[in-house]
Amino acid sequence: MKIHEYQAKEIFTRFHVPIPKGEVAETPHQARQIAESIGGSAWVVKAQIHAGGRGKGGGVKLAKSLDEVESLAKAILGMNLVTPQTGPEGRVVRKVLVGEASKIKQELYAAILFDRTISNPVLIASAAGGVDIEEVAARTPGKIIRTPIDIRFGLGGHAARRTAFALGLSGKTALKAAALLTALYETFVKTDATLVEVNPLVVTEDGDVLALDAKMTFDDNALFRHPEIAEYRDLHEEEELEIEASKHDLNYIKLDGNVGCMVNGAGLAMATMDIIKLAGGEPANFLDVGGGASVERVSAAFRILMSDPNVKAVLINIFGGIVRCDRVAGGVIQALEQVKVDVPVVVRLEGTNAAEGARMLEEAPIKFGVARGLAEAAEKVTAALK
Repeated sequence: MKIHEYQAKEIFTRFHVPIPKGEVAETPHQARQIAESIGGSAWVVKAQIHAGGRGKGGGVKLAKSLDEVESLAKAILGMNLVTPQTGPEGRVVRKVLVGEASKIKQELYAAILFDRTISNPVLIASAAGGVDIEEVAARTPGKIIRTPIDIRFGLGGHAARRTAFALGLSGKTALKAAALLTALYETFVKTDATLVEVNPLVVTEDGDVLALDAKMTFDDNALFRHPEIAEYRDLHEEEELEIEASKHDLNYIKLDGNVGCMVNGAGLAMATMDIIKLAGGEPANFLDVGGGASVERVSAAFRILMSDPNVKAVLINIFGGIVRCDRVAGGVIQALEQVKVDVPVVVRLEGTNAAEGARMLEEAPIKFGVARGLAEAAEKVTAALK
């Protein structure tokens, strides 16, 4: 689950990660009042959407008067903000964060995420902050500092200070940066986050170290332990079909292709998408129905697939390990009696009772394309498109 920057900063405050003063506003008048309460002579007005690159899209502006705060908030609120991460469709801005403008001396980057290759968290830091960190990693990988963290011991003070020194900091500023990094790790662990990112992490002219931006994502499976974080979910920022899928415990992500995919297992889903592309098609989605392909779940999956007008054919690829293929076949047949599907459907079953399942599909009153292998399934579904 993703959250907004202002929400992440609320969490940062709980764990003593220093941030600039700021509050969220939903109207231009509220934005002006917040700036007035903060005081000073300059403020930043930042669009709140679940995407990076907001500044490049015109969603982050500097105001030097209260009138300008109000006018900028009026311009940003309600705009359809397009960034490199939103895609061409963009996102509608419903809230803005109004914060004090910091006098920046240096911009850095810091993030903590889980590295599956070592089965532990890792601290990523760089002196090249405030820009696309992916470009830094690709062009100048030497500027990326990686510090693996043993989950048993956490991020110790020595490792945090060593990272601060590697960023070129010294004296009290380095100690402040180390304390912030340690607090970021505590935030990561205590909230069951999958990512805590600060870009930029800034050193001010006064020598303070602040999280100028904040990005957090969380493990959905751990949200039952954090009801206060679950309340941060903003359905406006999610695809309508993905919301519907979550109601049925389906893992669904919309893509831009024309072949709807219904698969059990994330790894098999990835392989299915790859082989569709190799056969000349384009997957329209990632859809994992999980281990139990019941009639209800398959019906819900078909409704979601048919809600996408780009879907011109469907490939069902099921491996019957825990679930029997004949039961899956029966579920697919019953589901199609409940849901109107007016595009070709190709089914490939493998595993327990696969032959029986294939026979049931071939004898069903509904016409299916039955494939005996994954390559054949991909070829049949792409041929059906033509």
